[in-house]
Amino acid sequence: MKINLLIITLLLSQLSFSQNNKQNIRGVITDKLSQVTLPGATVQIVDKTSNKGASADANGNYVLTDISPEIYEIKVSFVGYKDVVIPNVVVISGKETILDVTMEENLRQLSEVVVTANTKDKAINNLAPISARMFSVEEVNRYAGGRSDPARLAANFAGVSAPDDSRNDIVIRGNSPVGVLWRIDGMNVTNPNHFAAVGTTGGAVSALNTNLLKSSDFMTSAFPAEYGNAVAGVFDLGFRNGNTQKRETTVQAGLITGLEATTEGPINKEKGSSYLVGYRYALAGVAQAVGIDIGTTALPSYQDLSFKLNSGNTKLGRFSLFGKLANSSIDISSGGGNTLYGGGRDGHNLGSEIAILGLKHFKQLNEKSFLSSTIGLNYSNTDQLAYTVDSTGNSYNTEENTTTKTGYNFMTSYNSKINSRLFVKVGAQAEVMNLYLNLRTRKDERESWKQTWDYDSYTALAQVFAHAKYSINDKLVMNAGLHAQQFMLNNSVSLEPRFGLKYEMNSNSSFSLGYGLHSQMQPVNVYFLQTALADGTYEYNNKSLDFTKSHHFVLGYDLQPFKDWRLKAEAYYQSLYDVPVNTFSSSYSMLNTGASFKTDLEDKLTNGGTGTNYGVELTLEKFFSKGYGLFTSSLYDSKYTGSDGVERNTAFNGKYVVNLLVGKEWKVGSMKQNKISTDIKCTNAGGRAYTPYDLTASNLAGREVLSTDAYSAFYDAYFRLDFKIGYTHNSPTKKISQSFSLDLQNVTDNDNVFSQNYDQRNKSINTTYQLGFFPNVVYKIQF
Repeated sequence: MKINLLIITLLLSQLSFSQNNKQNIRGVITDKLSQVTLPGATVQIVDKTSNKGASADANGNYVLTDISPEIYEIKVSFVGYKDVVIPNVVVISGKETILDVTMEENLRQLSEVVVTANTKDKAINNLAPISARMFSVEEVNRYAGGRSDPARLAANFAGVSAPDDSRNDIVIRGNSPVGVLWRIDGMNVTNPNHFAAVGTTGGAVSALNTNLLKSSDFMTSAFPAEYGNAVAGVFDLGFRNGNTQKRETTVQAGLITGLEATTEGPINKEKGSSYLVGYRYALAGVAQAVGIDIGTTALPSYQDLSFKLNSGNTKLGRFSLFGKLANSSIDISSGGGNTLYGGGRDGHNLGSEIAILGLKHFKQLNEKSFLSSTIGLNYSNTDQLAYTVDSTGNSYNTEENTTTKTGYNFMTSYNSKINSRLFVKVGAQAEVMNLYLNLRTRKDERESWKQTWDYDSYTALAQVFAHAKYSINDKLVMNAGLHAQQFMLNNSVSLEPRFGLKYEMNSNSSFSLGYGLHSQMQPVNVYFLQTALADGTYEYNNKSLDFTKSHHFVLGYDLQPFKDWRLKAEAYYQSLYDVPVNTFSSSYSMLNTGASFKTDLEDKLTNGGTGTNYGVELTLEKFFSKGYGLFTSSLYDSKYTGSDGVERNTAFNGKYVVNLLVGKEWKVGSMKQNKISTDIKCTNAGGRAYTPYDLTASNLAGREVLSTDAYSAFYDAYFRLDFKIGYTHNSPTKKISQSFSLDLQNVTDNDNVFSQNYDQRNKSINTTYQLGFFPNVVYKIQF
């Protein structure tokens, strides 16, 4: 704690005492496809009271100086390119606004009407015509109930649900959370969450520091050919560069995100090199000290360090070194009652560590082409210990589990804008994985240990892809690609075509359709579950498992009926096959993996299962301009078939999700440069499917006995109302801004069901509920 106070003292000593609170908006303007800079492009503030503008210099850089704290709309123009309109550009007194802009070449003749592209309704990846959305850091931090977590933000989007308040696993169109791919700066990365377990993609707290992120993409179906090894969705994130011209600091404290300090600045101003470093330390103990229920009486501990070093322009191109180090631990003592993380006689210790390190290289080969490559390391380690205290007070371990995965990654892509109509991207990526898996279990101290995992070796996953985008005319654009991957453990191979069309009916509406075949390897631990033989040796029955495969079909309609408004509708159908199920007749399917904290220990699997997901989605959104609104609704059905041939609900078949988010800002203060904001979020979702207990059979057996009709019952519908109020103060004389927010989550203290379990002592079924009313407080100062 003394170290944290010292850091804050040093950072506060850097406060600027300039007698000017105005800031700059600056960045670089490039061609969206070729990445070549666009000298001479004009940037202008679209405002009745201001005509301030600037032109990009020979390197494509521009700067708008002396801008008062406010929210602006920016318009960027260049001959032969579509105008770009960027709403909701926030300027505060404590930090420069860095706004890099990419522009699309206009196929129309100069004599025709000017075409305008709104950045809010498109993904950053220009090869994703459907089921993709860009989200900003501003949105992550603004919405009520978001906890500064990109995954929880995504839960507000159509087709997505987050059925568990205690973790940020997300369900996309009825798929298991295991089907989600995380990527940072072009590199596929390990689960970037605290308290992460092997084979999962979520955790209790995000290890991603939003103060280091830039605007990123989230995709839910028929992704471009460059994305592989995922059947549900993609988070394509990026760390932003640090400020290349001046040093800036952010200090923040929040009950969820913890105590945080971020600093950035130039290394060499002429070359444009910079650094960006952020550190966070948990403050969950403060919440417990003031009586806030965080789901457990145990004290969770977590911290993380994120960084990015940017070389600027050199003769060899641009290099950036990025990384994240994180660790977390919790000790849930037995006898702690019924909590989200366990209780009763069982105790659990969980510790996890994450290390992500990447070196990215960008080289502009000519005015049409560039090369982008990344090498890196992904490390994740989880230690789990379960123990029981018997009636005499004696404690003994019942599970000892250590899993370590070290991945050595390489990715490269060649990108070429052949002409104004055709763009081609080809690439390859590989991950060599060193796996250490050790798990042994027993029911009581008199029983011998059962070795479930005992593996220490290497394997690899190789992927290649090719993708072409062709503008048939100024209204119709086609995307086509092919992805291929091979898993070296058993030489499984998958060839996956991707296709998309987008037809712009006019400047305000468009139709899109997409198709993709996607495949994914199983969670690495599943391949190495071992079965003991009579001679004392072991066999690995799951080692030959193939990829799970999925056909995605999606049709979409997009309409901008008014300025700052968007209506979007999509219908989809997903057919999954080669899903691992038991070799004998049962209701088990890997499509339900991730529905509980329990590790998947099925050791006799074959690729004989199927699944279907289909539904319709509607999004009505008002982009931010003094206020915002977002309404999303999803109606869907998610089914699977196990080895017994019976079609059932998946564990994630909630049937429907409805979200409503609204927010408003008011200017206050003598100079109207401060603001008060309010945000409301309401979520109503169908209850999750579950397998009920057979109480009579359980009482007779003296242990839990599940019904033979898997996932035949549904929990009560989920309802949650969150309210957030915030205040931002921009100093009238100094380049300092401060903000305070109070986020009241589950205002109505609604009892949303988390799970049920059999109580042997009372011979009854107990229900555990999700988090009740939870207030989160965040304070931030930037200078």
